[in-house]
Amino acid sequence: MGMFHKVKIGDQIISPIDWEMTPDMSFGTFESWGGRERVRNNEECVYYFFVDNWGAVPKLCLMERAVKHAKILAEIKAPLEIVKQCVKGQGSSSTFEKSYAINEPIKQWLIENVLDGGDSGLIVPRVEIVLIEDMGTPLPKAAEAPFTGDVVLLPSEPGLINDDELAGVLKKWNFFDSECNPTGRFANAFVATDDPQVIVDQRTSLMWQRDGLDINSIRTMQKNIDEINKNNFGGFSDWRLPTMEEAMSLMEPEKNFKDIYLNPCFSKEQPFIFVAAQRKPGGYWFVDFKQGRAFWSSGTIPGGFGRLVRTVA
Repeated sequence: MGMFHKVKIGDQIISPIDWEMTPDMSFGTFESWGGRERVRNNEECVYYFFVDNWGAVPKLCLMERAVKHAKILAEIKAPLEIVKQCVKGQGSSSTFEKSYAINEPIKQWLIENVLDGGDSGLIVPRVEIVLIEDMGTPLPKAAEAPFTGDVVLLPSEPGLINDDELAGVLKKWNFFDSECNPTGRFANAFVATDDPQVIVDQRTSLMWQRDGLDINSIRTMQKNIDEINKNNFGGFSDWRLPTMEEAMSLMEPEKNFKDIYLNPCFSKEQPFIFVAAQRKPGGYWFVDFKQGRAFWSSGTIPGGFGRLVRTVA
């Protein structure tokens, strides 16, 4: 038995079911990149059952979990009494802990009644709603909003930054950082281009991706950048990772309605990005728009997202 049961959700065959995975362990495995084992493949999914006790009545659900998403695939119409007994066995919980691991009676009921060709009528697929991200108020074109201030030319070459140098870098350019420079504020002058995928900051003469690249290792990220340049993304072939200064120039001092420290014209799907800066004595620097800060990692997380930039000639 163990790990090799399967269940059919619509036309999709889900296998294997991971009986060891729990909501708590899922956070450790995927979100903090620690726990039982670190998942480094974006395409790797884990499937497990759990009890959703957030509503008035607890429900048994099937979860699909990966590095970037957690998606409930279906609700299972299990006898309410055994689901309630599972919740009762959890003891008291805080308002932030309402997703529970299943117990042995639920596991055995699933094996006997639902899995491996069981009663498909007990499975209620969740209908996925595709949401289009709100990119905020449309930006003006350059002709509609001519920039009259001084252009700020930020460092564009890859750098090496010590821990004790970061605060000085941020304060020099007045960049906001929730930890090192909470009073910072760098004003941008974003304008739209003829390509909806890119925008220009007239103050820094930088062209930016509005969304970006999926989470990957730094090596794979560089390969993806090479491919993007080969395909002339946006009509250009000189896209690159931003420097620390360039990436921090995007940081807003307050979160927007997407719960991220960015102008809403940028996608929230790249919450922390690689920058072209390494840490001395070791590690890579990132800019985290979710937490509003720069940070470094020695390589213990699976990688980072990318938001590419190029200098406007």
